[in-house]
Amino acid sequence: MGDVGRFAGRPVSVWPWRGTGTGGHIRRDLIVLAASLAVFALCAVIAADGRVGPAERAVFHAVNGLPGWLHQPMLYAQYLGVLGAPLVFAAGALVWRRWRLAAALVLVVPCKLGLERVAKLLVQRQRPGTTVPDAILRGVPHGGLSFTSGHAIITFAIAGLLVMVLPRRWGVVAIVLATCNGVARVYLGAHNPLDVVGGAAIGLIIAAVLDMILDVARDRGRGPRGRGAPAREHGPAEAGQAGNGP
Repeated sequence: MGDVGRFAGRPVSVWPWRGTGTGGHIRRDLIVLAASLAVFALCAVIAADGRVGPAERAVFHAVNGLPGWLHQPMLYAQYLGVLGAPLVFAAGALVWRRWRLAAALVLVVPCKLGLERVAKLLVQRQRPGTTVPDAILRGVPHGGLSFTSGHAIITFAIAGLLVMVLPRRWGVVAIVLATCNGVARVYLGAHNPLDVVGGAAIGLIIAAVLDMILDVARDRGRGPRGRGAPAREHGPAEAGQAGNGP
């Protein structure tokens, strides 16, 4: 029946890299983990001296200097990365009887707090109000450690987990919203671009590790109907019998 994209029951349109079976999801998560670690390490090395280079500064000014009428939408977008967001999504996962996803989303909070602290110990770079001349600050602190963005950690951890369960179209929406949150943090003057990219990498690391442990993708066939069991799909033989009748 085409790309149904339904939330309950197994979707037709799924991520092509979403492996099946224990070996499949472990291999996928190891790839995401290795790539994300490499991105974080690169960001950390570049930002380690505490300065903001010309290229990063140019990107910051391009985003931070966007028109003022974007302030309200960007303000709303940043709320996606507050500490309570994973718990809100976990509550929704419970409603839809996705137990593994709910458990993973709850665990995002302590993982974020721990890894963010490690990142700030490794790289002690100040916020744009201190490191970038002429930065426009829109209701954000002038100083304080900036690497990495805690908002980006949360939003990309959530998005990384949701793409394991959601149909492709909704997974794309989750990633786009996480990206908008990161852009909003730069626009508001709270973070430099590499702070956001490094935070996004940590978020995906969290998602990959939690999926390795909990196999979150196994939840994609569950829904709120009945006792959480997915709707039964007729195989070819059953379909033929149903069509013939007594």
